[in-house]
Amino acid sequence: MLIRTAAIAAPALAGALFLAAPTTPQAAMTVQSSADTVLPGYWEYTTSAVGVRDTEQKCVRPSEINRFFGGLSTRRWRCTYPVRQVGNGNARFEGTCTDHKNRRVNVRLNGTYTQESFTFRGGAQLARGTPYLPASITARRLAAQCPAGAEYF
Repeated sequence: MLIRTAAIAAPALAGALFLAAPTTPQAAMTVQSSADTVLPGYWEYTTSAVGVRDTEQKCVRPSEINRFFGGLSTRRWRCTYPVRQVGNGNARFEGTCTDHKNRRVNVRLNGTYTQESFTFRGGAQLARGTPYLPASITARRLAAQCPAGAEYF
């Protein structure tokens, strides 16, 4: 049953883990300096959860960088991260994601970042008391300027 649930939920896990906008106030995020955040520009990111892998390229404006770095956004999932620690090249996020059907997933992520890349590993818990299923995201900035016709974040 758990394997079947995991296979069905794989796309949702990728979305919940990595394509969900944080809704905690900006003040909850610890940022040391502008050199300690990722830069806007043209980005490529790859998400992987339960054997499902997806890669996308998006143009990220300066006004979108906090939303992009703090948890990529999607129309399907709404996430909150009560634990959101970012600084000195390390980041840790813990919270929950809820979809439009009120399904809830617990999320844990941590990893390292530079101004032009980040790698987070962690997992999602589909039901209370079940193990966290592994997932990851890697992202890299392809260019400072976005190409013509690029999709915006």
